[in-house]
Amino acid sequence: MKTLSRIYNGLIFLFLYAPIVVLIVFSFNDSRSRSVWHGFSLRWYEELFRDDEILNALIVTLTVAVIATIAATVIGTAAAVGIHGMNSKLRRVMMAVNNIPMVNPEIVTGIALLLMFAFIYRTTGLFQLGYGTLLISHITFCIPYVVLQVMPKLRQMNPHMYEAALDLGCRPVSAFFKVMLPEIMPGVVTGALMAFTMSLDDFVISLFTSGSSAQNLSVTIYSMVKRRVTPEINALSTLMFGAVLILLILVNVSQIRGQSKARRMGVMAGR
Repeated sequence: MKTLSRIYNGLIFLFLYAPIVVLIVFSFNDSRSRSVWHGFSLRWYEELFRDDEILNALIVTLTVAVIATIAATVIGTAAAVGIHGMNSKLRRVMMAVNNIPMVNPEIVTGIALLLMFAFIYRTTGLFQLGYGTLLISHITFCIPYVVLQVMPKLRQMNPHMYEAALDLGCRPVSAFFKVMLPEIMPGVVTGALMAFTMSLDDFVISLFTSGSSAQNLSVTIYSMVKRRVTPEINALSTLMFGAVLILLILVNVSQIRGQSKARRMGVMAGR
């Protein structure tokens, strides 16, 4: 059974990562061919850094992802703390409302945001489709993911620690930053990573809310499909995959070190 389980897991990982390996390999291909190897070359990486359209889209994608992640993490963490403090019946209602955007089809969310921005623009002249509407949309759909990651950590936390900090003279804000936030920080970090990943990955909502003045990579690549996707996209995808992989490794190493330190402190306290 162990052998079959290993073979099964190996086939799953092969199915998941084989396309990425092919993409990485052909990003170094000297030809435009997507099936025939013509020799190793960094040609497409050089072309990538000369393509203003892709570089502008990359800048928009990264800035929107970073700003949306920061804003969604702050708002989502505050929302999770507020929901955690409600009574059980109201908490269940609020969590159900929070989960609706995640199970709702993205095309519905995208059309709804587009109609809202169009209505506001026609009545007030604000929120013309562009960078601002794209950023607001990404913050909006990232918040529920942060709430969902922070809530379990709040449930695991000892509720009396915050009360004890207040009894010892801490103000509510100081008690939150000194007592509660360190306890829920793993959930906050996981929520931020989830928000960043979802923002980088989004296409449908971005297509409806970006307009023509500010398009992220997914929308730009989609528009290129009408002509032809060049191997520059292979090079860009390889760089993004490598960056995300390094980020995940650093976060996991940091969490492992934090857990090891906490265990050592627990052992020393037990002595």
